[in-house]
Amino acid sequence: MLVQPQKWRVNLFARQLFEGAVIAYPTEGVWGLGCLPGLEEPVTRILRLKRRSWKKGLILVASRIEQILPYSDELTAEELAVLKIEWPGSVTYLLPRSKNVPDLIAGDSDRVAVRVSKHAVVKAICDELGGPMVSTSANPTGKIPAGSKLRLKQYFPSGIDAIFPGELGTLKGASEIRDLRTGEVIRAAAL
Repeated sequence: MLVQPQKWRVNLFARQLFEGAVIAYPTEGVWGLGCLPGLEEPVTRILRLKRRSWKKGLILVASRIEQILPYSDELTAEELAVLKIEWPGSVTYLLPRSKNVPDLIAGDSDRVAVRVSKHAVVKAICDELGGPMVSTSANPTGKIPAGSKLRLKQYFPSGIDAIFPGELGTLKGASEIRDLRTGEVIRAAAL
């Protein structure tokens, strides 16, 4: 059973994020690494920790659909309707990228990956931030995502400023990624 995160802890982590922290936190299926998307240093640090090329891009997670709209170019009424049906949930969508999205977030794509999460920890942090945060699975490139706090600490004995306590959701792995415009499944959900 997922427990609502304590308000004081959410406030503390939000403050750390505003100060440039890289945090680890539970998501729907795996541990995630996060920071504020507009701060270049922590985004670069996450890419270094994962040994990931900036060209691949990162995901933004939010607590409400309104938080991700500034990061996407105009969406049609039909596209917004799809998102409102799917979210909050565990599906990440590729949306047309707006000029507000740094290259370190979108990579070399004209799309940006976003998800409105239903996970209590992610929702609470993004509510406190008043916007989205970076989300990427907690694993070095080529390794399976951390499904436990022990694996998280084995992968990253240093480099993470704080770990938000909590439980993973019911997903058995990383979230599914779909292109909103084409419907193409880029990464299937773990079953």
